[in-house]
Amino acid sequence: MAKRLLDFRDVTAIAGVGYTPFTKDSGVSTLTLACRAVLAALEDAGLTADDVDGLATHRVGDSAAPTLVAPALGLTDLTWHLDQFGGGSVSHAVVGQAALAVAAGVADTVVCYRAINARSEFRMGGTGRGVPASPEVQYQAPYGYVAPPQQYAMYARAHMLKYGTKAEHFGHLAVTQRANAAKNPRALMRTPITLDDYLASRWIAEPFRLLDCCLETDGACAVVVTTAERARSLRRPPVLISAAAWGGGTSHLSGSSSADPTVTAAAALAPRLYAQAGLGPGDVDVAEIYDCFTYSVIVQLEDYGFCAKGEGGPYVASGATSLDGPLPVNTHGGFLSEGYVHGVNHIAEAVSQLRGDAGDRQVPGAEVALSTAQPGYILPATSALILRRS
Repeated sequence: MAKRLLDFRDVTAIAGVGYTPFTKDSGVSTLTLACRAVLAALEDAGLTADDVDGLATHRVGDSAAPTLVAPALGLTDLTWHLDQFGGGSVSHAVVGQAALAVAAGVADTVVCYRAINARSEFRMGGTGRGVPASPEVQYQAPYGYVAPPQQYAMYARAHMLKYGTKAEHFGHLAVTQRANAAKNPRALMRTPITLDDYLASRWIAEPFRLLDCCLETDGACAVVVTTAERARSLRRPPVLISAAAWGGGTSHLSGSSSADPTVTAAAALAPRLYAQAGLGPGDVDVAEIYDCFTYSVIVQLEDYGFCAKGEGGPYVASGATSLDGPLPVNTHGGFLSEGYVHGVNHIAEAVSQLRGDAGDRQVPGAEVALSTAQPGYILPATSALILRRS
């Protein structure tokens, strides 16, 4: 059945971004991290907490809900809030839903945030706590098959077997993103690495080595969503939300036995996303692609149409995703080297690139950015945004 696309292209904008420092031990609660990031984003936009009537976040039991953040900030009359259950898959849906709320007039100014003590407190996939509330986990947990590196390793191996993708392809991605992080004063890991360094790093879950895996990070990040009209009167150049798409389907873990593990939910979502924006892959100047692992970038480059299926590895190895390549990817270093704030720091980096204030890692003339969420492997959902310079 044909679906009607709601046309809210360029009606809303991101007016500010804010960060806390990224560390291995924040020393404060996730509530404190959330409040600090929200206030930093408002300061960036030239607003105060009194201007906020909406808050939105996503979490898996490891953050602070909007109903806790609001009173901590002194907010007494939220007209809209969102507390989305889910991991990185829904990270960009949160901003999309905030944009819908603003476009519909339900709220005027929504701050979307993610706060997480993922190194010092709630280690994802760690031991000593209950397993996630997904039905198929009951069949995995007895075998110790519950950690994200284990699960993604299976998909990466399938891609290697089907298309001849090599460990060196993963390595080129890790090296390129570390080079970007070296230009980012916010990044946790700034020391350049070589392909030999990558190949010498220890195994985590074959075919993944240590340098294939994102960083466990304490930190928070936030973005301010308001109308494009209002954003133009604020402190920073607005970045327009040209498209926001989210959705999902059958999990690879419990769905049809005919499902191709080398194709993600992003392949189904991408056409809707591009149609909303009235753009295509060739119009994208910079991409911030969810990199929980190196492989997730390679498969999304294919599924979002930047290269043919099976060619993601060679595409990366060619230098196409470097800062001076035709498609700069994860210009801040990504989750592999900047820090893992579960999706929102990708959105904030896309905003910086389009505002032209990304410093030494700035992509000249960037006008259109793609930012993506976890592509739908573990949770059968994904989301993405296309942002445009005003």
